[in-house]
Amino acid sequence: MGYRLLAVVLLVAGCGSAGGNGMQGKVFTSTSVTEQGKPRTLVEGTRIELRFTADGRLIATAGCNQLQGPVALGGGKLAVTGLSTTEMACPDPGLHRQDEWLSGLLDEKPSWRLDDTTLVLTGANAEVVLAAEPQASLEGVTWTVEGFITKDVVSSVPEGVTGTISFKDGFIHVQGGCNSGSTEVSGAGKYEVDGQTITFGDSLVTTAMMCDEDKMKMDGAIHDTLALGEVTFEIDRDTMILRNANGAGLQLRK
Repeated sequence: MGYRLLAVVLLVAGCGSAGGNGMQGKVFTSTSVTEQGKPRTLVEGTRIELRFTADGRLIATAGCNQLQGPVALGGGKLAVTGLSTTEMACPDPGLHRQDEWLSGLLDEKPSWRLDDTTLVLTGANAEVVLAAEPQASLEGVTWTVEGFITKDVVSSVPEGVTGTISFKDGFIHVQGGCNSGSTEVSGAGKYEVDGQTITFGDSLVTTAMMCDEDKMKMDGAIHDTLALGEVTFEIDRDTMILRNANGAGLQLRK
């Protein structure tokens, strides 16, 4: 079976990884599906979704299970390495067939080209049109901490404790459970964003009060994430992940 996939996006043409093509952190959802030139009807209430993560993976869904794997766009091909899938029992047999259809599409390593603002991935017999979802802005948003990340483990925030991070006018402002701080008060330069990386050096200055254990856990998690002066970020709709090179990070929501 062959496929053709068309995604409506605002991207810049290029080769190599998903990040190199401006797709990192983007989410696309289908607006129409055709196969052999005829509309292909999806199970009611479902859409095909493609999500390009900050760490170079493609996460895809067609209404039931999740497919994912490292993705590359070099050589004019969309290539997902070691495509894996969850194994949920789909409530409708049609959902299972959609999962298999999408898996077949991705296994084909379809070719792609960029036509103005339209990304075309081509197999043989099918076409899917997807639109890029609006992405929350890093700048000018107050992000509230929802989870602490240690490598691949996410732990919950202590009950009743709030922490926030905001990026405003080139400076980072933090409010922990107890202490607060900013990169602005140090007189240092503004943070810099390069792709999915934020760099601000050792410019973050915070207060140094002592509070109860739960509040200090929040302060410690924020400090550990920002301590290296550089973090990667991934925004997915209204959620953001910050992570540093040591694997410490935060899960936040706007």
